[in-house]
Amino acid sequence: MDSPSAPGADFTTLFHFLPIGAYRSSADGQMIHANAQLARINGFRDVDELLAHARADPDGWYADPQRRAEFRALLARDGAVRGFVSEVRSRHVGERMWVRENAHVVRDASGQVLFYEGTVEDISAQMAQQQAIDEQQERMRALADQIPGMLFSLVVHHDGSRSYRFVSSGVRELYGVEPEDVMRDATLIARMLHPDDAPRLQVETQALLEQALVLSGEFRIRLADGRVKWVHNRSIEVRRDSEGVHRVGVLLDITERKRAEDALHENEALWKLALESAGEGVWDWNLVTGEEYLSDSMLALYGYTREELRGEAVALDARTHPDDVVGMSLARIAHFEGRSRVYRNEHRVQAKDGRWVWVLTRGMVIARDEQGRPLRMVGTHTDITEMKQAEEQRHALEAQLRESQKMEAIGTLAGGVAHDFNNLLAAILGNLVLAREDVGPDHPAQESLAEINRAAIRARQLVQQILTFSRRGTQVMERQPLLPLVDEALRLMRSLLPAGVRLTTRLSEQALPVLVDGTQMQQVLMNLCTNAWQAFEGRAGEVTVTLEAVTLDAGHALQLGAIEPGAYARLSVADNGPGMDEATQRRVFEPFFTTKAPGTGTGLGLAVVHGIVKAHRGAIGLVSRPGAGARFDVYLPLAAADVAPQEDAIAPAAAPLEPVRAGLHVVYVDDYEALVFLVNRLLRKQGYRVTTFESGQAAIDWFAQHPDEPVDLLVTDQNMPGLSGIEAARELRRLRPALRMAVVSGHVSDALIAEAAAIGITEVMAKQDSMDALGAAIRGLLEPAGA
Repeated sequence: MDSPSAPGADFTTLFHFLPIGAYRSSADGQMIHANAQLARINGFRDVDELLAHARADPDGWYADPQRRAEFRALLARDGAVRGFVSEVRSRHVGERMWVRENAHVVRDASGQVLFYEGTVEDISAQMAQQQAIDEQQERMRALADQIPGMLFSLVVHHDGSRSYRFVSSGVRELYGVEPEDVMRDATLIARMLHPDDAPRLQVETQALLEQALVLSGEFRIRLADGRVKWVHNRSIEVRRDSEGVHRVGVLLDITERKRAEDALHENEALWKLALESAGEGVWDWNLVTGEEYLSDSMLALYGYTREELRGEAVALDARTHPDDVVGMSLARIAHFEGRSRVYRNEHRVQAKDGRWVWVLTRGMVIARDEQGRPLRMVGTHTDITEMKQAEEQRHALEAQLRESQKMEAIGTLAGGVAHDFNNLLAAILGNLVLAREDVGPDHPAQESLAEINRAAIRARQLVQQILTFSRRGTQVMERQPLLPLVDEALRLMRSLLPAGVRLTTRLSEQALPVLVDGTQMQQVLMNLCTNAWQAFEGRAGEVTVTLEAVTLDAGHALQLGAIEPGAYARLSVADNGPGMDEATQRRVFEPFFTTKAPGTGTGLGLAVVHGIVKAHRGAIGLVSRPGAGARFDVYLPLAAADVAPQEDAIAPAAAPLEPVRAGLHVVYVDDYEALVFLVNRLLRKQGYRVTTFESGQAAIDWFAQHPDEPVDLLVTDQNMPGLSGIEAARELRRLRPALRMAVVSGHVSDALIAEAAAIGITEVMAKQDSMDALGAAIRGLLEPAGA
């Protein structure tokens, strides 16, 4: 189209003043001018940067490249484009945004295109707002569709006519029509009113126009197929304006309930008699006066007389357990309002002798007034105390089972981790042996190699400790110093503490010999420390561990549980957390008792601690009060003699390996490449011929291809991907019946030994702690054969 002003007119000031982006492009689509706002929209500091980038990449602005072609097509066809909305990328940082574009063609007097002019407006905020509104409406629509019955919003106009603004999908099930049909023709469902109930519609409409009312009532409808349904209507006024009265409400199908009421009226006497004969307690409640009739069997259930309950519903409600009152009230309200077909609730009632009786109560409103308010309700009480007790026992057993399964899973995981870690550590320690031999005893590197050796041994001990904690083996009582056990457990504990929790120790310098199962005593300390920091519930705090020797007199020993007076080691774990009241302290060692939230604790930790301490002829005490933290004191009787603590082993520099008889051929199989390389090097240094493989299948293939190659010994790892060591050996036994074989495993068990023996393998070796030990084991297998 032609420009409204002569081409070349100078509107520079207005061009740069515009609060939205503006530009001018050449006839071939290259941007030649832009204002500062357009540069800012695209993330540039000035217009020159924008122009340079736009000329270098004219097609890279639109998130959908096809949009540029559509824009240009509209511009060529109509000479102008208005309100063109697209998602684009900022030319500078590539961040996505939404824009609205307007553009037109500027031609000369002959009609030739001189250039294009346009504006760009960032509408990302408006688009985000609209998207939020759309999502909110969709959520509300989805929520309404989940609610039983038909939800609606309507306007009652001043002339009495109605128009629906919203109708939920529940109208399909209730009336058999579509929501769109009702919104198009408000009289559609009104015409389905039962003839006997139709006059009420006009009366209610007039009342709604005159004053704000909460409508709650029942009426009948007749569907196209002739069926009759009962409907409960409840609606409230939202506002009034010039259009009319705006209301929202819900229509519920109560046909089944009405049928039940009719049947109940017809058979009430027979129904009560049948319930009484079945041993149920029957009640009949007048909701208007509050009077309640209780059957003889119901009175006998709680041990009260009629005079004691005074024939009032509140008398029995007052004896309901406080924790159950809210749930019972909500269940009643749901039934009164028609949201539940029958009233059903489980709660506790205190009997005359003080017992709490669990009852299942079921009932139904059998009479309502014209507004739908309940007038009369009947029902039963059934004693379910034994069922509840059995349910609690089942939950306790399930918790025990989950704890057992968790510990079993931890053991399985620890075993898998230990296998991989032991392979890594075997490679590290083996190479250390060879490295120390290579450099000689006087080399400066020996000191560094010794430190590496120490760290590797501690890593191996840590893996074994994790395995020990997870296996929960039988108790092995040994006379040993308590101090090293505590030190070792605390080293592991420091790596488990959450951020913000400080661990402080005050440990005796004495070794404090005791007769204990070391693993179980470390478990006691770990459980107590874990219980302490969990008491902080995510807040910062301090856990203090103290170990000291004490002497208990007869009085103190009796207070702790009638243990013998004398010399004891006292291991204390204290925290500065919230502490415990007396009621909690009385139950803290009970199995399955926990103050933690559901799903966060089993209540077994302190029970296990208590059991272990008792099994060690010791005692455990608790000192706590609300707001002052808690301290657990474990007392263990001191043994008669001291035992020196064990030091971490540091392997000395390896002595030169003695040569063996030349010509012996060893085939070694292991899936861990570093270990294969190390064993190959070790055995060759000892003088063996060595062939190695990293899978059982590779070894089988080699033996099949070299049937005449002499082999004196096959050594294979058991736990390998693909074929296990036993499976590979079984196939190799078929190829070489007389071949001497050995299987190596990090977990030697009776089952593994029996499985190996079944195919003629008598040598099942545990994984060695060092390469020289492995070499010695292989030498022990070969030398008798080669002698």
